Amino acid sequence: MSIVVTGATGHLGRLVVEQLLEKVPADRITAVVRTPEKAAGLAGRGVRIAVADYNAPESFDGLFAAGDKVLLVSGNEFDKGRVQQHRVVIDAAKAAGAALLAYTSAPGTLKAALADDHRGTEEALLASGLPYVLLRNGWYHENYTENLTPVLEHRAVVQAAGAGRISSAARADYAAAAVAVLTGEGHENRTYELGGDEAWGFADFAAELSRQTGQEITYRQVSVADYQGILSGAGLPEPVAAILAGVDASIEKGELVVDSGDLSRLTGRPATPLAEAISAALKG
Repeated sequence: MSIVVTGATGHLGRLVVEQLLEKVPADRITAVVRTPEKAAGLAGRGVRIAVADYNAPESFDGLFAAGDKVLLVSGNEFDKGRVQQHRVVIDAAKAAGAALLAYTSAPGTLKAALADDHRGTEEALLASGLPYVLLRNGWYHENYTENLTPVLEHRAVVQAAGAGRISSAARADYAAAAVAVLTGEGHENRTYELGGDEAWGFADFAAELSRQTGQEITYRQVSVADYQGILSGAGLPEPVAAILAGVDASIEKGELVVDSGDLSRLTGRPATPLAEAISAALKG
């Protein structure tokens, strides 16, 4: 029996594999990647590397084995039919007799277009009859802390979320939740709504940045249409810009507030506070 992680060289997948290595022998972990060169470090630590692509169904033939626990990390190719990509993995896992398939989804409260592919994948997974876990990951701190340069340059947090709040957490927190499910027992056919312990708004984000940098940074609210234009102007493809602007509209409606407590219960510790993520980003 192996624990198989797809998208294993991505931001989240790599963290999952790193944390799995602290819990189980390396030879029980399979990292599924498209570019094996990116996984050389994992291979050097004894992790089995499997090369497969969501867009090439045949590449998953024989990849899984009976009894495997699989983490399907959602793809990020918004223009390539993500539900069909994910169904390739689900079908291959079912054919092999996998013991569990966990999927990184989105909060059940999220109605933005971003959630459509996640809902479609959830439906395909439930219809497959595989034992499943839905890891409905909330927003990541890193969505806002990974590129602070323009914020600090203009001394403004520019968003279209009004006074809406977000229960975000660090990627490492969500990775820890996935590891808990993959290495634990009794998670079959469960849905976990995952988010940080404290919801925050962008005025809070600007205030914390001000506190940590000693600069006066403000929250500048713009319309969803203007925000989409800003994202497009920054080089994002139009469909991606539209999806992200739509998320801000959902934030304003409170759709990314997750107060279930599932994340800290699964990991056995508090979620990473936003202030800590900001501090790490400023030092980084």
